Formats: sequence, C-alpha cells, structure tokens
Amino acid sequence: MFVLLLVLIVVVFGLGFLNPLWWVAAAVLVFAATRHDRGGGGWIRRDGSDLGEYRDYEHLRDRQDRWDRRYNRRHRARWRREDRRDRERRG
Repeated sequence: MFVLLLVLIVVVFGLGFLNPLWWVAAAVLVFAATRHDRGGGGWIRRDGSDLGEYRDYEHLRDRQDRWDRRYNRRHRARWRREDRRDRERRG
C-alpha cells in the first residue's frame, strides 16, 4: 500500500510539468499521507517506521499473555487430571 502511494505521488508530481494543478494535488497527497491519523502519524512517519500496527499487535499479545497466565494458574490441576485420564483410557 505504501509503495502504491509513493508511485501515485511521483506520477501526480510528474504530471505537474503538464499542468501545475497536479503539483497541488501531489502536495495534498503528501500532506494527507503524513497527517492521516489524529495523532499526527500516518502512512509515512517521520522516523520511517510504522509503529501503529506493531503497537496494536503488542497490546493484543500482552492481553493474551495475561489471560493465559491467569487461566493456566486457575485450572492447571484440572488439566493434569484430564490429561492423566486421557492417557489411562488410551493405554
């Protein structure tokens, strides 16, 4: 998506040699790409990274880890009993 946006900006900028109005359109695209989110970050970030998606992933991973730890502590003995019963049934 990012590469397509860059290609579009370059093409629109190139069309600016035919009509200067295209340069304005390219400037608007660049502005919209850099200021897309309310927080100021967008498709193109100042540091060259896209941290928004990673933060979402990190938040989801942390929530899943907390849930797993909480659930594992509560039901560890029951799981062991069920595993033992399954092994006895098979063997």
